[in-house]
Amino acid sequence: MDAGALVGPLVEAAGLELVDVALERDANRRVLRVTIDREGGVDLDTIAEMSELISRRLDLEGFSPGPYALEVSSPGIERPLRRPDHFRRALGRRVRVKTIAPVEGAKNHVGELLGADEEAILVATEGGRLRLRQADIASARTVADWDAELKRSTR
Repeated sequence: MDAGALVGPLVEAAGLELVDVALERDANRRVLRVTIDREGGVDLDTIAEMSELISRRLDLEGFSPGPYALEVSSPGIERPLRRPDHFRRALGRRVRVKTIAPVEGAKNHVGELLGADEEAILVATEGGRLRLRQADIASARTVADWDAELKRSTR
């Protein structure tokens, strides 16, 4: 059974959002990475609790892609944007978007996310507004304003 299908209901029942589930190869081992979030973020206690619950659930359901390590984490300050709802939540934030093929002569685009729907996103770059189709996006993430983050953390 798919790890996301096993983990999703458990995460949602805890009042959290399942951002991503990925079984990846890291060096010489497999790692099941589960990314969770909620409005205002998640703390280490929540991550530890969910890690224990997820581990037990996967064991009970017989999830066995071979030996693997489980990593449960938050998406962090610079969050990956994969689905239309991720983009909608990031409206007004600075984003970095890499496209599969060049768009207006470049594959990397940075700017403020102005709009997002199921089909495309709208980014205000230094060169002007750019409409990027969801299907053309290779990867995207928010870009932190580290000066503002550092000021917030010293209060």
